[in-house]
Order: sequence, then structure tokens, then C-alpha cells
Amino acid sequence: MGARNIHIAEQVPASRKLGLDAALELVADADELIVAKGRKVEQIPLGKTDPKTAAAAMLGPTGNLRAPTLKVGRTLIVGFDEDSYERILG
Repeated sequence: MGARNIHIAEQVPASRKLGLDAALELVADADELIVAKGRKVEQIPLGKTDPKTAAAAMLGPTGNLRAPTLKVGRTLIVGFDEDSYERILG
């Protein structure tokens, strides 16, 4: 992130478990959601998707928020997808 002069407003350690409630808070303040699970990348239109369904897509098998999770403006990126990072972070 430093190479692109990106300021990290908040960094949460992996030891702090964030579940459905945290995911719902993030979804409430976003317009676009990109979820990467392995090689599968899904763009979820938040205006057309039930918030609980969108938030559930952000959780891993343990029920915790998948990492990494980035919020860039009103866009959420959950999981790692190099193409999505390049597009959003430029």
C-alpha cells in the first residue's frame, strides 16, 4: 500500500474476530461489493441484494469476515483478487 501512497485508516488484527454484525455495518455504507473466494470473483449489486445475503457472502466458513477486506470509498473488496485490486486501487 505504501508504494501507491494509500493511507490505511484502520487495520484490524486477525485475532479480532468480526462476524455478521460487522459485515452488515460495512454493507450499509457501501454501493459496490466484490467478493473473491479462491479463483471465483463475484460482484454483488448492493442496491439490488438483501443486506443479509450480501453480508453472508463476506463471511468465511468459520462465520468470520474474510481477509483481506478493503473499503475504498463506497466499494468493498473482500478476499484477494489482483485484477479487482488493480481496478479499484489503480
